[in-house]
Amino acid sequence: MTTKVFNDAFLKACRKEPVDHVPVWYMRQAGRYQPEYRAIRAKYSFFEMNYIPEVCAEVTRLPVEQLGVDAAILFADIMTPLKPMGIDVNIESGVGPVIGNPIQSLADVQRLRELEPDIHVPYVLEAIKILRQQLSVPLIGFAGAPFTLASYLIEGGPSKHYHKTKAFMYTEPEAWQALMDKLGEMTATYLKAQIEAGAQAVQVFDSWVGALNADDYRTYIAPVMMRIFSELKETGVPTIYFGVGAGHLLLEWNRLPVDVVGLDWRTSISTARKMGVTKVLQGNLDPTLLLAPWEKLEAKAREILEEGTRSPGFIFNLGHGIFPDARVETLQKLTKLVHSYKREG
Repeated sequence: MTTKVFNDAFLKACRKEPVDHVPVWYMRQAGRYQPEYRAIRAKYSFFEMNYIPEVCAEVTRLPVEQLGVDAAILFADIMTPLKPMGIDVNIESGVGPVIGNPIQSLADVQRLRELEPDIHVPYVLEAIKILRQQLSVPLIGFAGAPFTLASYLIEGGPSKHYHKTKAFMYTEPEAWQALMDKLGEMTATYLKAQIEAGAQAVQVFDSWVGALNADDYRTYIAPVMMRIFSELKETGVPTIYFGVGAGHLLLEWNRLPVDVVGLDWRTSISTARKMGVTKVLQGNLDPTLLLAPWEKLEAKAREILEEGTRSPGFIFNLGHGIFPDARVETLQKLTKLVHSYKREG
């Protein structure tokens, strides 16, 4: 058990409680920008790193120790629970998840197996238990959201426009609903198992849902997200919802029983507040600025901090994940800036 004092600033911010500093963590904070991560990755495939709890825990813990952030996020992939459901998925370098047996019909959906976390992903749960013994900051569990998972399953891999996914949604309503039901049940089951194992908050990544307009989101996606977050609400653990290019969906998200809304860099915190978003906000530095001169990065970070701290409940983060080209030293300096920020007046 760690002997360090537990830093709960992140959890307090999730609940709009007073904090003595702005909490910060970074999406994809364990990754290829770290020399230590690259050394570990050279020994194992991506999924092998997930399958060995001690390795998963080490990779998860590394950025907390290296950067001084206020939360750890479990090292895994949104595809992790899909393999035991019968999906042939591989992570290809430079490409991302590639599906060997894409979903094309209702029969394909019906063949998907139910996830039993204790049987199918025990290594994930064991990694969480190890981390709870080692960390002095909260551990965030996570999962992919049904639309984003469906986009990979139907497209067969990454996509720019999600034409196949949306066409399936429009033309195969019975199959689409069955897929949302199965993926929604899996997401809730997976996250509740992570919470039971020790995760102290959970984030749902709906990375590509911004491809939908608000009416379609309300019709085809909101019901399953309402079910997921309603089930998670019963656990008492803070929940976070994040997507890319989804500023037009923020009011839809504000209606969900979710605690924290993650913003990408396209929508400012002030704009979200003016729209009527009342949730805790997380974000939203453009990760490209990590490659810019420090003066530009610092100025934008201070602007975000000033906007975020106008209302209770703010967590500093990026508007998407860290790029491999980012430097550890830059993130260390940024973390110190966030922690030292004091709102004038």
